[in-house]
Amino acid sequence: MPAKKSKKGPTKGSGGKGKRSLEGKKGTLPAEERHWYSEKSRRSTKNAAKSPAKNPAKSSAKQAPTGAAKPGAPTAPPRAAAAEPGARGGTPDLLVGRNPVLEALRAGLPAKRLFLANSLDQDQRITEAARLAGDAGLEVREVSRTELDRRCDSQGQPGAAHQGLALQTRPYRYWNPEDLLDAARSTAEETGVPPLIVALDGVTDPHNLGAVARSAAAFGAHGLLIPERRAAGVGIAAWKTSAGTLARLPVAQATNLTRTLNGYKSEGVFVAGLDGGGETELAALDVAAGPLVIVAGSEGKGLSRLVRETCDQIARIPISGAESLNASVAAGVALYEITRRRSASTQPGH
Repeated sequence: MPAKKSKKGPTKGSGGKGKRSLEGKKGTLPAEERHWYSEKSRRSTKNAAKSPAKNPAKSSAKQAPTGAAKPGAPTAPPRAAAAEPGARGGTPDLLVGRNPVLEALRAGLPAKRLFLANSLDQDQRITEAARLAGDAGLEVREVSRTELDRRCDSQGQPGAAHQGLALQTRPYRYWNPEDLLDAARSTAEETGVPPLIVALDGVTDPHNLGAVARSAAAFGAHGLLIPERRAAGVGIAAWKTSAGTLARLPVAQATNLTRTLNGYKSEGVFVAGLDGGGETELAALDVAAGPLVIVAGSEGKGLSRLVRETCDQIARIPISGAESLNASVAAGVALYEITRRRSASTQPGH
């Protein structure tokens, strides 16, 4: 007797394509380690500050300046850049590879935990990295290579050659621009050297940011000021280029660089921009001896129009044989000249 045919007809199978959907989900990263966490926290803080508070005491606490310390709390030293209260945080980075991780640990890069893959081969670099991480009080976590691959993927490094070793750095905590100026003034009162801040207008190369930070620290600048958007931030590349100086040099983020510079000017600080078409030679910059912000423009476009109009003076560096200097070189030359002029003005007979 023939088999009874189904009214629905033959059923087409998936051919195994739906197998992955039946597999269990892998472990997910904690919220604070995801790329969107810091931005979401910042928005939540802003929304909470805008909404009316039921408790007046809580409301006044929310409206207090972000850089203000609590009553009775110890005041942070002016140059403690990585732990400034009220500062805005960036996103954590994952540094991979045995040599880069070991170099970062030797230099004291602020980090959170060290990841070691299972069954690693004997390597002196791994032994030293684990020892340095332990000495620094970092969490040392042993994971599978698959888990390490997944973490690299989630940090925007798919297929990274981690060699079984990865270091999760701490998010850099940016200063508020007002707090940076206050700290510079406090230091100036102690040392007698007027405040000197370096601002970067749209510099997108993190290596340039790190190089500027290194020059700023070498010539006694009190900090850096960078835009919050469309500019390089403090990450692994910038930190490594700075040779560790970003661990002690404050960096502030400005939501609106032009508005922040105008605010500095209202506080008695001069603003001088660097541009090849400036009307004043750097050696003739007459505002160098006072409180000063030096502004270096982006690699391709230079100073933006609004920032240029905000500057009290535009200085040029006389060069020959090249069309222009990049931001880090220009900032280094300007910082040297300003330091030289300030030192000369303090000599007897001046």
